This record gives sequence, C-alpha cells and structure tokens, in this order.
Amino acid sequence: MRILLCCAGGFSTNMLMQNMKKVIKESKKLNIEDFKFTAIPADSLEAEIDNWDIVLVGPQISHKIDFIESLTKPRNIPCAVIDKDVYGNMDGATVLKLALVTHRKHELQMNKK
Repeated sequence: MRILLCCAGGFSTNMLMQNMKKVIKESKKLNIEDFKFTAIPADSLEAEIDNWDIVLVGPQISHKIDFIESLTKPRNIPCAVIDKDVYGNMDGATVLKLALVTHRKHELQMNKK
C-alpha cells in the first residue's frame, strides 16, 4: 500500500510516518516491503498525487479538505483526515489502522459499482 501523508510543513508528519513504519516492522502480520510512505506539504499535493493508494491529511490542514478531495476523487484515491488527538500523540498504530480501513472500505465500494 502506498500511503501519502499530507500536512502543513512536513516535520511532524514525517515523525508520524516513522512511527507507522515502526508499527509495521514490529507486526507479525504486516510486511514493511508491502508499504511505501511519503510526507509532503499540502501545497505539493497536486504535483505528487498520482500513484498513491490513499492520502492521509494532517488535522492542521483539515480546512483544505475540499481542495484535497478535488484532487483525490477524480483519481479514485480515498482520503481521510487524521484525528487531532491521534496526531498529537504520534500514534502510528491508529493512523495505520485508519489507512488500512479507509482503503478497504473504498475498495469494497468500488467493487459494488
């Protein structure tokens, strides 16, 4: 799964991304080779959006969700806003679960069409 993390600047989201990678490495069910991550500022999203399976949005830029969805929906890429408390705690496990669940729900919706 290719996960694109989108935020204001990138530093804190980069820390969160490292925590997500740590969760995968410590997991008995997940394999780090099955995942690709990058963290980018929202201003770079349009140039970077293609070839990702999901976009996760930092809570500090949730006000840009309409703009973000204007890029993700035509490309059929699901997106989700990370909860501010989860983000604040740098909870990589919960954010990884959000990515997996959101992506799976999106796949199921696509299969119904």
